[in-house]
Amino acid sequence: MNSPESSTTPSRFYDRLQNAGIEPDDGEEVRLNKSLLMLATGMASVAIMVWVTIYSFLGPQFSINVPLAFQLLLVGNMLFYIKSRNFDFFRVSQLGLFLFLPFVAHWSGGTIITTSGVLLWALLAPVGAILCIGVRQSVGWFIAWVVLTALSGAVDYYLADSVVAQKFSVPVRTTIVFFALNFISISTIIYMLLRLSIAEKRRMQESLESAHEQIQIEQERSEKLLLNILPAPVAERLKNSNQTIADGFADVTVMFADIVNFTQAASNMSPSQVFAMLNRIFSALDELADEHGLEKIKTIGDAYMVAGGLNDDVADYTAAVADMAVSMRDLLRRDFAVNSSHLEVRIGIGTGPIVAGVLGKKKFIYDLWGDTVNIASRITSEGVPGMIQCDTTTYHRLAAHFDFHEPQTIYLKGKGNMTVYRLIGRKGAADREEI
Repeated sequence: MNSPESSTTPSRFYDRLQNAGIEPDDGEEVRLNKSLLMLATGMASVAIMVWVTIYSFLGPQFSINVPLAFQLLLVGNMLFYIKSRNFDFFRVSQLGLFLFLPFVAHWSGGTIITTSGVLLWALLAPVGAILCIGVRQSVGWFIAWVVLTALSGAVDYYLADSVVAQKFSVPVRTTIVFFALNFISISTIIYMLLRLSIAEKRRMQESLESAHEQIQIEQERSEKLLLNILPAPVAERLKNSNQTIADGFADVTVMFADIVNFTQAASNMSPSQVFAMLNRIFSALDELADEHGLEKIKTIGDAYMVAGGLNDDVADYTAAVADMAVSMRDLLRRDFAVNSSHLEVRIGIGTGPIVAGVLGKKKFIYDLWGDTVNIASRITSEGVPGMIQCDTTTYHRLAAHFDFHEPQTIYLKGKGNMTVYRLIGRKGAADREEI
């Protein structure tokens, strides 16, 4: 009974033969070329040993000098390559041996009939050149094989009569046997080389496709990340251009929401609890921004900034900002799963021209600048917890559909006295809530 070790010996030999001479930093194509040439060399050497053994049993009329020389040259060249690691020289010299030595054996043995078609082995040269060097470079090898075969055929044509007259120095049955063996052997080797080449290239293709899929996944992930930082049109421009991105908008509605007494509430919490609290609140506000078709600009500590009018998603963006402000206020008042600390916000809304763009090249952020932004920020900080304050421009936009408290005058540093309007909600919403 064969042991497991003995049953795997051919497989181990095959694997070692394929991997001989391969360097760790070799690319996939080079690794395949080396494997194919080493496999061809190994299989040809095994075939020669079998041929020599068969010759030795057939009697002294067969000279084994040429096949032995062939094998010694092939193996010697392979060992020289393993030591020198010069694959370019090994590739050309080994294919040269595959091309010329079969013709030497053919010429020394007589005709194609008496040598049982040994020159078929020279086909390994052009086939090996296709697989190990390249399609274009293989043309010269194929032409060389055709020329040598044609010359040998022409010489055999004139020697045929003398061979017949000698009634074959080699028995006809023996010649037929070796014809069949030569055809089978060379066909097997070529088949194995093509099979290995196609299998490896298919594996390489699958590996490339898998890598391409991973790249696409990473690209989609990066694009999603970029879209979470920048508006879609700005992200697209940033990907396709290295130019500075700065745009002027004649009319944008900007809203700031500032959490009241956040510092006092956070003083009794661990850092992880503070983060979890802010993450719950700001994630809920992000969902509201998406629902109302608005663009979240950024968070600044415990403040949240949103703008409408930077894209074409919402026609009445000022009303959308107002609706979101009311939703934010009501959410924090009623949903204690989100607002477990019962925090309140003060909100400020301003409408007017702004400049928007991306600053810097690292850790960049999309931001807004201008008097409109400053007004929205300042009336937020001067606001009352739970109230939504709007500037005059915003009030005139919303007055037809929203209820407001009586206007108030507040003092803003650098701006002087300014009239603000405290937003209640959509007209009739308070009455409906009471009912």
